Amino acid sequence: MAHSFGLILANRAVVLGAIKARALLDLTVEAERAGVFDAVWVGDSLLAKPRLESVTLLSALAGVTGGLRLGVGCLATFVHRHPVLFAQQWASLDVLSNGRAWLVVCIGGPSEASAAQAAEHAVMGVRSSERVGRLEEGIVILRKLFHEANASHHGGFYAFKDVTLQPRPVQSPCPIWIASNPTGLTWKGGASASEVAVERAYRRVARYADGWMTNKLSPAEFRTQLARVRAMAREEGRDPTKLGSALYHNININEDRERALEESKAFLDTYYTAKFTREFVEQWTIAGSPGQCIAELRAYFDAGVGHMALRLASWDQQGQFKRFLGEVAPAFGGR
Repeated sequence: MAHSFGLILANRAVVLGAIKARALLDLTVEAERAGVFDAVWVGDSLLAKPRLESVTLLSALAGVTGGLRLGVGCLATFVHRHPVLFAQQWASLDVLSNGRAWLVVCIGGPSEASAAQAAEHAVMGVRSSERVGRLEEGIVILRKLFHEANASHHGGFYAFKDVTLQPRPVQSPCPIWIASNPTGLTWKGGASASEVAVERAYRRVARYADGWMTNKLSPAEFRTQLARVRAMAREEGRDPTKLGSALYHNININEDRERALEESKAFLDTYYTAKFTREFVEQWTIAGSPGQCIAELRAYFDAGVGHMALRLASWDQQGQFKRFLGEVAPAFGGR
């Protein structure tokens, strides 16, 4: 998957009134036609950051594409969804898309993050402290249901006996990745997790996931943390070379790098209903002239990024899309 690009769709922008739902489908069709992107990505949230529901949107995208992988990065509501029902939904998406579904799960935000995040957990009857346990148990259940007949499970949150999922996913194994960034900046600045939490987050990837997606890391940081995760995978008795890697990132192409970062911050602040620090935005965004963007992308690929998922950090989605295709992608063998 080296030097692979994905396009992140702004599915929250539909709720914000910035674009129409149809525009997401049209942009995806253009992305596939361009022959530059390997995947298209959508975000996920319920009440914390409302948007078009991710699995529903991916199902619509399956109907207008034939080759792009269809990813959710990350499925923040995974801890809220009953894994048996969700397994059927995701398997159905994989069947509808003929084996193109790409699942990346995460624990979502803690209740302390915002009143809306706390409300999201409360309305679904999930305690914030349960998120890690529910995610780990949910992955175990999905793997059973995707690949076993008469599967049974008795865990801390879920229990069932002799369940056979139909339909089965086309992909076997059906990939399940984990998204995490325990060492990156928080949006208000500062480290985001204790060393104990960092260790557990990376160990979770090494033990349960087919790949690791992260964000807000420099190329050097990405190289270091990927090596750490893969070392843990080896300790878990797994082949570290089979553990995929991806970066969920932003891009804004503008000859004036400062203006590119200013526009990116304005876009991200509105999109996430937040006030991000300049340092946070800069660490999460490739910005500047086409040459600068190409150099930054190459640095990430050289650091071991297997797949680069890019969001166009501008309300001028079409303009940035065309600039990426015409002025950046050719450096990587694209159009």
